[in-house]
Amino acid sequence: MITLHDIETIEGLDDEATEEDYYFAIQKAINGGAWSMQGSYGRAMMDAITSGHCMLGRDQCRDYYGNTIPSRDDVQQGTKGSYEYVIKHNGLEWADTMLEA
Repeated sequence: MITLHDIETIEGLDDEATEEDYYFAIQKAINGGAWSMQGSYGRAMMDAITSGHCMLGRDQCRDYYGNTIPSRDDVQQGTKGSYEYVIKHNGLEWADTMLEA
């Protein structure tokens, strides 16, 4: 579940947050289905998925417009949003850290 601290980290209000803290907070937002929050959150989540820093959530969800956001298990292994895609772009240790979010 996303917390107030996670929101502060995502919005850049926590001066002590590291890059890992930022992406961990983004992954928590993705896992929590925060796709219906303000547009900047959706863009940040998609940017993190596209760059391979984060993966899709454990469960399908819907965005503000009712579009289905697939789960990480709904996409093919190695494609954007999958665990394997994160490994390819940022390594096994990073991917395992994101699994803990």
